[in-house]
Amino acid sequence: MIKIYDTMTRSLRHFVPIHENTVNMYVCGPTVYNYIHIGNARSTVAFDTIRRYFEYSGYKVNYISNFTDVDDKIIKAAAEAGLSTKELSDKFIAAFMEDTAKLGIKPATENPRVINYMNEIIAFVQVLVDKGFAYASAGDVYFRVSKSENYGKLANKTLSELEVGASGRIDSETELKEEPLDFALWKSAKPGEISWESPWGAGRPGWHIECSVMATSILGDTIDIHGGGVDLEFPHHTNEIAQSEAKTGKTFANYWMHNGFVNVDNEKMSKSLGNFVTVHDLLKTVDGQVLRFFLATQHYRKPINFTEKAIHDAEVNLKYLKNTYTLPVPVGQTADAARLAQFVDAFKEAMDDDFNAANGITVVFDMAKWINSGNYNQTVKETFAKMLAVFGIVFEEEVLDEDVERLIAKRQEARANRDFAKADAIRDQLAEQGIKLLDTKDGVRWTRD
Repeated sequence: MIKIYDTMTRSLRHFVPIHENTVNMYVCGPTVYNYIHIGNARSTVAFDTIRRYFEYSGYKVNYISNFTDVDDKIIKAAAEAGLSTKELSDKFIAAFMEDTAKLGIKPATENPRVINYMNEIIAFVQVLVDKGFAYASAGDVYFRVSKSENYGKLANKTLSELEVGASGRIDSETELKEEPLDFALWKSAKPGEISWESPWGAGRPGWHIECSVMATSILGDTIDIHGGGVDLEFPHHTNEIAQSEAKTGKTFANYWMHNGFVNVDNEKMSKSLGNFVTVHDLLKTVDGQVLRFFLATQHYRKPINFTEKAIHDAEVNLKYLKNTYTLPVPVGQTADAARLAQFVDAFKEAMDDDFNAANGITVVFDMAKWINSGNYNQTVKETFAKMLAVFGIVFEEEVLDEDVERLIAKRQEARANRDFAKADAIRDQLAEQGIKLLDTKDGVRWTRD
């Protein structure tokens, strides 16, 4: 049975879905004002890998990941680019889809956009106002944090601790609030900004309300899993819980999952340090499957360190697995079915333990070593492929052209005739084309360098 580390309880919990054999999962997506960076990619890959393992385990997964396309950063970037906010968002949504496809990300069941849920957002806020959980102030609407039961429980903070941190804030927005911790559900329009009409005047939604509305509109009042980066625990996910549970009176999500940060050369990634890496730029020099392999094969909750060496090591390891997978399957070859089952059990044991990809990929490498010692048939190959697919790694079947196949056959003929000089010359000729030959007890095998 799959166990998940639940951020809310700070403990491993057995996964029990609301609906049998179905996982309803919402993962916070990007704010689309620029190309995604390596940190965004880490979250996207981590939860795609988790989704894939659920599917490997026989679950149907309803995977929802949003695009935030109404935001201060979008408004600013659109103005600087001379575009409408929709034109800018459309551009970077298209870039996201293109870049993540190169990372082997499966399309989401749905990618909701905020601009398509404005009526639902306004109705959601109105319910909170009617129930006394929210109040209007000069065209804005704020959530009353003091009325929220156990506010801050996800971030493991008490209300008093959070109030101390917020008490020193003095800005124009704070003056409109009853309490410093109250957060915006609706923002009144500023001149020249995109806006929608509402009962409180022209404006646009606050960031936190968007995900609550889209998640509950699509998946229902209570969902199985809500995920995102660890930086979203507070305030974003904390505020989602407060407003969602205030509206519905129900638990918003049964399991909360958060992936760790990405450092670059042992430093926190930031534009000020000059180590800000976009995936769009990175994919110009790094193969998408190599980058995917690097991100997918480490435990999702742990921080990871992005370095040139790490990418090089990922490339080498991925090449080894590819060469293993593309070995020709000998006709009539048998393999130890009991040993194969042990690999499958070990893989499930690793991945069932909070999707421990680091341990899971270790099992895959152990299996590759076993395969390379002469244990390969079609059943083994299919089992190996299914494990690799959990990490988003899918190898295309390579077919040698006729000229290369003819050369390999000629070399085998030369070896049979003990013409080793000719055999060595053909080996060298093939090596120049990137084809490496390996003579085994089961015959000649080839790999591509």
